[in-house]
Amino acid sequence: MATLRKEYFAYHLPPELIAERPLPRRRDSRLLSLDGTSGAIRHLRFPDLVELLEPGDLLVFNDTRVIPARLYGRKESGGRVELLVERITARQEALVHLRASKPPRAGTVLYLEGDAVARVEGRHGDLYRVVFAEEVLPLLERAGHVPLPPYIDRPDEPLDRDRYQTVYARVPGAVAAPTAGLHFDEPLLEALAGRGVQFAWVTLHVGAGTFQPVRVDDVREHRMHAEWMEVNEETCARVEETRAAGNRVVAVGTTAVRALETAAQGGELAPFVGETELFIYPGFRFQVVDALITNFHLPESTLLMLVCAFAGYGKVMAAYREAVAERYRFFSYGDAMFATRDPAAPEIAVADIVAEWRRHR
Repeated sequence: MATLRKEYFAYHLPPELIAERPLPRRRDSRLLSLDGTSGAIRHLRFPDLVELLEPGDLLVFNDTRVIPARLYGRKESGGRVELLVERITARQEALVHLRASKPPRAGTVLYLEGDAVARVEGRHGDLYRVVFAEEVLPLLERAGHVPLPPYIDRPDEPLDRDRYQTVYARVPGAVAAPTAGLHFDEPLLEALAGRGVQFAWVTLHVGAGTFQPVRVDDVREHRMHAEWMEVNEETCARVEETRAAGNRVVAVGTTAVRALETAAQGGELAPFVGETELFIYPGFRFQVVDALITNFHLPESTLLMLVCAFAGYGKVMAAYREAVAERYRFFSYGDAMFATRDPAAPEIAVADIVAEWRRHR
């Protein structure tokens, strides 16, 4: 079997196109519209989404809420530590990413911001299990920092508490934002509802592993980090009603795509609560999602691979080249793309991807 190499998903991105800060208003972003069937591209503004959607279309949002998951402090020895809470497992316990000059041993006491004290209990794979002297979530809300992505080269600021969060966030647990939703504000949501667009909700707590690079030669051997998610019965019913009426299911972000398609892995969409490790790359057959709103993603990332699987490898990579040429803003605080599904994408062969890649090297 031919190797599906990560380099096939690379593209040149000038560093100055990485959005370090949000625009003054959420709706000020640009919107690149990509037709997954023809490959046609249109350059729009994000509020033009109202015209791209039809009455009866269903927008599916991820309502996870980003927690201020980063804490700084020191060990008993005085050495500095940095904690990034990946998952709260009990009121006073969490699994964390921990940076220190030397890996801390079980029993190490940590003195953290906000006069907090914690103890390292041991390792859990790549993470550490840490017990806090108080409830974790109130501590983070009081003393934690917004966990900005690694490509944003600045400390978090008070503005990030609001802007690295969707206006509809309600279920705390994510350590990275579902960034496609950052472009929506209340007036835009009202305009969409006034057009007859329907809304539904899933929850997927985005983990820090979303930034984990692909390290294997063949991307099909990559293993996704586990993330907790829920698709409830009401959302399943809304999807079924939308499809029965001949309208489209439009996922707001790759996390909404992964949640819906995970819940449909049994053959049809059904309520689901638990962890997902679903990795979507070219050749995947989508069962639920008809259109996708998403940001522009890192080269060689699993998120870019998902978009290529959805709207067609060659069409997506061409759209990225055009977005660079047109000076779009990239990544979490950047601009957005609206893409419809390429019905031929599941049939693509690795040889076709290789040929397309070689044409544009």
